[in-house]
Amino acid sequence: MQTILGANGQIGEELARELKRNFTSAIRIVSRNAKKVNDTDEVFSADLSIREQAIEAVKGSDIAYFTLGLPISSDLWEEQFPAIIRHVIDACKINGTKLVFFDNTYMYPQDDRVLTEESTFAPVGRKGKVRRNMAEMVLAEIASGQLEAVICRAPEFYGPGKTQSITNTLIFDNIKADKKLKVPLRVDKKRSLIWTPDASRATALIGNTPDAYGQTWHLPVDKAHPTYREFIRMAADIYGREFKYTVVPKFIFKIGALFNKRLKEFLELLPRYEHNNLFDDSKFRNRFPEFEVTSYEQGIEQIQQDKF
Repeated sequence: MQTILGANGQIGEELARELKRNFTSAIRIVSRNAKKVNDTDEVFSADLSIREQAIEAVKGSDIAYFTLGLPISSDLWEEQFPAIIRHVIDACKINGTKLVFFDNTYMYPQDDRVLTEESTFAPVGRKGKVRRNMAEMVLAEIASGQLEAVICRAPEFYGPGKTQSITNTLIFDNIKADKKLKVPLRVDKKRSLIWTPDASRATALIGNTPDAYGQTWHLPVDKAHPTYREFIRMAADIYGREFKYTVVPKFIFKIGALFNKRLKEFLELLPRYEHNNLFDDSKFRNRFPEFEVTSYEQGIEQIQQDKF
């Protein structure tokens, strides 16, 4: 049995499909209101902030994938995430279950440094500190030898379906609404974005590779690392029409944050849009050379064709 904890989002759903395609039909879907992704899935509704429910959710599982997300709220993250990951770690230890921890890059420096698995944690803002603490909890358990676990880390998403990210919101949602596109701060800085189905496929592969455990892995991205100007140009070529865009300066975000709670929560991520934000996936590529990474052109084309 392989269990997905927090399976209602895009990553969890794609992970369930990939596990069924290539690894196992014995999949348990866990969330507060669990719903099947594949016909053969087992569903288990649980609140992982309650320790006993976390233990029951993991029981009988060989591998548990932590893909749970919370709304972008620093208060909520500080209140719930540390307890949830603590309960999941305890549940895996009690049940003898391997843990695959799906992580983001909030804890990394937000400057021009190329990000590798060895990059120091230097979070900017409250949400970054929460993600640092969560990662450090998993790393401490790995170091203690009491938990067999692995960290799969992804940069900013772009992708189909339920994918939630700044790029999806400001680029693709506006294309769909036939509105002017928006770019945060700079249009000329290089960025690493990950195609969400690739993130899920790579996570399933790592989770089913025994010698991958005990480590952190950067999940694979297209090596092109385009600027937003280049990314929008790719989209224009694929959609067959020109897109107008505006670059939103920092002061506009700060003014908007006075009236919009979601913008206020986004402010701590702004520095990464002032710099090149490059994500090194060479460790994964060297270990899994057969893995086919979706190019930006292929990803944009799939969004344009609405295949998902």
